[in-house]
Amino acid sequence: MCFDLKILLLVILAIMSSCGPYGKMQKIRSGQVMLGLSVPEDTSPSETEDEVDVDSIKCDMPEGPIIMNAIRDSETGEMVATDVINASKVTARFRNVAERLGYVSIEFDLTIPEFLSSSQWQLKVNPMMRIEKDTLALESIYVTGRGYRNMQMRGYQRYRAFLASIITDTTDLIRMRQLEIFLKRNFPQTYSMRNDTTIISEPMAENLFGVSQREAASHYTKKWKVRRNEWKKNNKDNMFRKYVKSPIVREGVRLDTVLTVEGAFVYRYVHTFQSRPGLKKVMLTLEGRLCERGECVSNLPFPDELTFYISSLSTMADMTPKYRMQVLERVVTDNTKALLDFALGSSAVDTLLGNNASELRRIKRCIDDVVAMDEFVLDSLVITASCSPEGSYAFNKRLCQSRSESVKKAIRESVPDGWKCNLRTSALPENWGQFRLLVKHDTLLPDYVVQNILQMTEDLASPDQVERNISRLPQYRYLREKIYPKLRSVRFDFHLHRKGMLRDTVWTTQLDSVYMEGVQALKNLDYKKAVSILRPYDDYNSALAFMSAGYNHSALDVMSRLKHDDPKVCYLMALALSRLELYNEAMKYFELCLVYDPYMEHRANLDPEMEVLVRRRNKKME
Repeated sequence: MCFDLKILLLVILAIMSSCGPYGKMQKIRSGQVMLGLSVPEDTSPSETEDEVDVDSIKCDMPEGPIIMNAIRDSETGEMVATDVINASKVTARFRNVAERLGYVSIEFDLTIPEFLSSSQWQLKVNPMMRIEKDTLALESIYVTGRGYRNMQMRGYQRYRAFLASIITDTTDLIRMRQLEIFLKRNFPQTYSMRNDTTIISEPMAENLFGVSQREAASHYTKKWKVRRNEWKKNNKDNMFRKYVKSPIVREGVRLDTVLTVEGAFVYRYVHTFQSRPGLKKVMLTLEGRLCERGECVSNLPFPDELTFYISSLSTMADMTPKYRMQVLERVVTDNTKALLDFALGSSAVDTLLGNNASELRRIKRCIDDVVAMDEFVLDSLVITASCSPEGSYAFNKRLCQSRSESVKKAIRESVPDGWKCNLRTSALPENWGQFRLLVKHDTLLPDYVVQNILQMTEDLASPDQVERNISRLPQYRYLREKIYPKLRSVRFDFHLHRKGMLRDTVWTTQLDSVYMEGVQALKNLDYKKAVSILRPYDDYNSALAFMSAGYNHSALDVMSRLKHDDPKVCYLMALALSRLELYNEAMKYFELCLVYDPYMEHRANLDPEMEVLVRRRNKKME
C-alpha cells in the first residue's frame, strides 16, 4: 500500500511538473512545440467596395471573441493592449498578391494559442522577408506577459530612484551651518550680504571672499559625498543595464502588447513594400525568442517559409521591337557658329582676345566629330564671317572676306589632309537678317522702337543710309553694345553626302528607340515615365501603362480603338471594367479572352484582382 502511494505521488508530481513553466520549456526545447506561419484565411472579396488592409489584433476565448483591454503605460505614456501570453502556432501556406502602382502588400497571421501560460515570459518575433538574394528584417512583434512587463517597470522605477539620488544642488554637499559660523566670525561684511544681492554686484561680492574663503568652503565640503555623487554620474549607463534587464523597445517594433487573459491571440501583420522589376515571389519566415527576466531562455523554431507569388501587369508588356519609317537623304548639311572677337578694323585671329581660344577649341571638336562619322564624306566646309552694320558696306565686305581667310588658316591644321582642299570661304558683310531677328525678340526695347527699326530695315538698297538712320535713334547706344556684338560671328557650314548612296532619297525602317525606352520603363515599374512616353502611340503597351498607373478610364479609351481579337487586350478590358465594378461587361471580355487563349485562365488564377471574375465563371460552369 505504501509502495502504491509513492507511485501515485510520483505520477502526480510528474504531471504537475509537466504542466508548469519548467515542463513547458522542456517541450519547447525538445521540439514538441512547432511554431509556424500562415496567411489569413481565404475570404471572398467584396464586389461592391474595396477593403483596406491594416494591422489588426484578435483574441479568442472559449466562449468567443473579446475586445482586448487597454491601459496607459506609465513609462511610455502610450495606450497598450493588455492580455496574457500563451503560445505561438502558425501553419505555413502560400498566397497570390498583386503588384499595383509599383508596390506590393503582403499579410500574414501570427497566432498565439493557449500553451505558454506563464506571464513571466516575453515572446519576440522577428519577421524576415527574402526578396531574390536580399534578406530584409521587418518590424518586430513583442507579446509580453503581465509579470514580465511588471518586471520591466520595476527596473525603470529603480533606475529613476537612482537618478533621483544624484545630487544636483551643490549646497547639499557642504556643511552649511559650520561654514556660516566661520564666515560670521571672520568675514562679517560678507556674511551680512548673504540675503541681499542689491548691496553690491556679484563680481565684487565674489572678490570679497578671497582665497581664504574659498579654502574655507572647500574645508567644509563633504568630500566623501562628492566622490560618491561623481561616481553615480559616471555610472548612469551601467546602472541602467543593472536595473533595466529588458528595456522597452520603442523603435523598429510593430506591436508590443501585454496580455492578461487566456485564449488564442491572433495578430494580422500587413507590410507594403516597393516592388522590383521582374519580381516573381517573396519568401517570409519568422525568428522567435522566448525571454524570461530579460534573458533569452529558448529559441522558437518555425517550419517552412511562407511564399507570396506576385502578379504584375508589367509582365504582360509586349516587347516586340517597334520600327518607324525614316527618309535618308543623300546630301546632309550641318552648321555651327562661333563668336570670335577681332580688334577694330582687324582680321587677325587673336587667341588672347575674349573667348577666342575656347571658341576655336569648340570648333575643332565639332570638326573631329564630323570626321569620326565614317558613313559621311565631306563635300565642302564653308567658313562665312559677318560684321555689324558699323562702317561702310564696302569696307565691311573686304573685312569679312579677310576674316574668313584668317579663320580658315587657324583651323586648317585640325582638318584631315583629304579635307583641306574642300575648305571654302565666304563673306556676309552686314547680317541684317540676324539684326532684325534679334531686335524683334528683344525684351528691353519698347514695342514702338522695335516696329520703327523693322520698318527702317525693310528696304536695304542703301545699307549705309539705313545704318545712319539707326544711329540717330536714342536707343542706338544700346544697339551698339548689346545687339551689334552678336552680329560679329563666324559660321561653319558642313556639306556632306553618304558613302555609297547613289539615289537622292531612300526610305528605310529604324528601331523606335523612344518607344522601346517607354516599354523598358514599363518593365522597370516606372509607370509615370512609361505613361509619358507611350501615351502618343495609342497602342496596347500605352493602354497597359495606363492600367499599371491606375488610369483605368484612359486605358479603356485606348483599348476601345484596338482590335478585340487579341486575348491580352480582352484580359486588360476585363480587368479595367472589374476595377470599375462593371462586372457583367467584364465577364464578357474575360470569356472572350479565354476563347482566344485558354492559358489566360492560369494567369487570371494568379491575379487577385481577377478573383471575382474567376469565381463567377466557376460558379457559372458548375
